[in-house]
Amino acid sequence: MVSHAHRGTTSSALTRLNVNAARLLGIPPRGYAHLLGLAPEHLDDDLCRPPALTSIRIAELATVHAPWTDVSLVMTQQSGIGSLGVWDYLITSAPTPLEGIRDASTYLGTVVDTGTDTLRIDEDGEHVTVSHLNEADLAYEAACAVRACALGVYRHRLSGAAQRRLVPVRVTLAAEAPRRHHALTELYGTRAIEFEAPVSSLTFLASDLNTPTPHAQPGLSAVLRRHAEQTLATAIPLHDWLDLFRTALASAHTEAEAEAAPTLSAVARRMALSTRTLQRRLDEHGTTWSSELETLRRAHITRLLRSTGLSIDSIAARSGYADARALRRAVRRWYGTTPAALRRTGHPDAK
Repeated sequence: MVSHAHRGTTSSALTRLNVNAARLLGIPPRGYAHLLGLAPEHLDDDLCRPPALTSIRIAELATVHAPWTDVSLVMTQQSGIGSLGVWDYLITSAPTPLEGIRDASTYLGTVVDTGTDTLRIDEDGEHVTVSHLNEADLAYEAACAVRACALGVYRHRLSGAAQRRLVPVRVTLAAEAPRRHHALTELYGTRAIEFEAPVSSLTFLASDLNTPTPHAQPGLSAVLRRHAEQTLATAIPLHDWLDLFRTALASAHTEAEAEAAPTLSAVARRMALSTRTLQRRLDEHGTTWSSELETLRRAHITRLLRSTGLSIDSIAARSGYADARALRRAVRRWYGTTPAALRRTGHPDAK
């Protein structure tokens, strides 16, 4: 379900949560604004998946400014229901909270990097244990904050599903015992917290999680599962600089489409680079501006030919070509056929 391409990335929603927490904690943006995936066109695009390292770095900065216990509380408080997209509603809209957290476990990849983090559900008679597995060192404060926040979010979502305040009978944290943990008591609603545990977990009464969700709608869980699958299928992992460039180019192309093709200078401004630096970075990645622009044009023109009734002249104008003749030459070079033939078949064999 989670492809290899998603590994090493998280949802933009999770990255936004980290950024919002950093702002509330008073961390200067200059410490993290340059990180991959934090440009507005990526951070605000729910299709984009920034690198997990971006969120990790922000968490590291946060735990320098405040105790990891406080960081986890602030992060959880910023993650209201709906802030993590479809994953939230998988829990809150299922027939029971238990069924919801099971679905959340299956589709955890819509939010986090499942190469490093896992959600596990264990049932044992009268109890259900919800565990968050992350193998980072117990003394690594950024990881401690992430684990504690994950448990806080699980409790909040399960309470939202039950429409009442659920209190775990036991909490374990894979973290060294802090000097003060009043923030964690607030987070979990209990002082029954065991530190330096092998796994971070919440244990609830099974009766609490098996109670029917008051506002569940028949069939809604199946719809949400399909939506979660679609979310993963259409996600754009931002693994490196070239990914960022291509999404910036596509974004600039969308804005310029009605007038002309995006320019090198426009994309350079969007990425806060000089045109010379942008060209040099493209060269370092084994490509060129003209090659990337042609690849984008090719995909755009193919989509217009297949899915619209626009004239060849109109498509040429929307794609930055001087006229229909120039567009025909480009299509001939790409596919060995004419735009009209390509439109009729709809399934070109690219050369």
